[in-house]
Amino acid sequence: MRLSARTLEQIDSPIGVTYALLDQRDEGRGALLDLAQAAPPYPAAPSVIEHIVATAQDPHGGDYVELTGLPHLREAFAAELSADYQGSVSAEQVLVTAGCNQAFCLAVSALAEPGDEVVLPLPYYFNHDMWLRLEGICPVYLDPESGDGDGLVPRAAQAEALITDRTRAIVLVTPGNPSGVTVPPAEIAAFADVAARHGIALILDETYRSFRDGSEPAHAMFTTSGWDETVVSLHSFSKDLAIPGYRVGAVVGSPSLAREIMKLMDCVAICPPRIGQEAAWAGLTTAREWRWERAAELAVKRAAFREVMADRPGGFELASLGGFFGWVRHPFTGRPTEDVVRELVMKHDTLLIPGTAFGPDDRGMVRVSVSNTDAAALGEFGERLRAAGV
Repeated sequence: MRLSARTLEQIDSPIGVTYALLDQRDEGRGALLDLAQAAPPYPAAPSVIEHIVATAQDPHGGDYVELTGLPHLREAFAAELSADYQGSVSAEQVLVTAGCNQAFCLAVSALAEPGDEVVLPLPYYFNHDMWLRLEGICPVYLDPESGDGDGLVPRAAQAEALITDRTRAIVLVTPGNPSGVTVPPAEIAAFADVAARHGIALILDETYRSFRDGSEPAHAMFTTSGWDETVVSLHSFSKDLAIPGYRVGAVVGSPSLAREIMKLMDCVAICPPRIGQEAAWAGLTTAREWRWERAAELAVKRAAFREVMADRPGGFELASLGGFFGWVRHPFTGRPTEDVVRELVMKHDTLLIPGTAFGPDDRGMVRVSVSNTDAAALGEFGERLRAAGV
């Protein structure tokens, strides 16, 4: 049999490739410091676990659910978004998916066709770029570092300059993965204005919305009339509720977009798993304070990481920090970043994701998942960078 050229030409999962390095480590190495994949190091809230158990024991806990998702989950999430963003989101504008990756893939597939273009700021989240290419959609890169803006914050004016008659959407991940950069509300509004003028979608991946610095709304899009004609907001419950394996996410947008996404959903998943949706509902309705406490703990970790990186240990330099991630420049100019990452794990027992997973070229960057550990281990990370660096 012949395999699809489109998949054969695509990269393997950067997460899988990175973790495969562990199979090459010598036996008897020191304790591994895993700062690669972003995952909460703690279990879900007790109330969520209790509800999961009850769902598993329910005779109907394994039944199919409505294609759009459990009504009580959609209502609870719409209410939370309306309160947190001081705007208006209805349950009819919420479509539950099997994780935020699926939310992105199905939304893009409903918006664009092979040969169309989607504007993708650098550094991108690798699965976004992968899916666009797998669908035959052309990613057009917005490079914040090439403009006059503030570091890695993408700017709407840059995006507008890239729009053609084939452009179907602009994608923003905020806070960023891998950069951690949070796009300011005013800039998100400017992006929405650009998208509306050109009749395209603004896709906001807000997976890490609960882990921003500050308590103000992430944006004001939900306060504007007709926001769902332009904005598609994507969400994940994995990090927020520590249930990544249950695969629950959401598309928040127009009911007409949801109808088209449901055609795709019916073919790939029928519906998201019921038990994961029940876990998400329990987290939204019973674990609000628990979520605040976990977000506060991560803020402490980010502060500790910033302190660790303040004197550029081993020549490694912190470029940006936010959400779950630190975006770090290594000191080995001209050396392939994959080689640097390999040496870090083989000789210094430290696992990171190379920055080449998040862009079309090698800019000497690595992604550090600050969420995976504690302040003491972050101090040890600094010592390992000193040992590995110049």
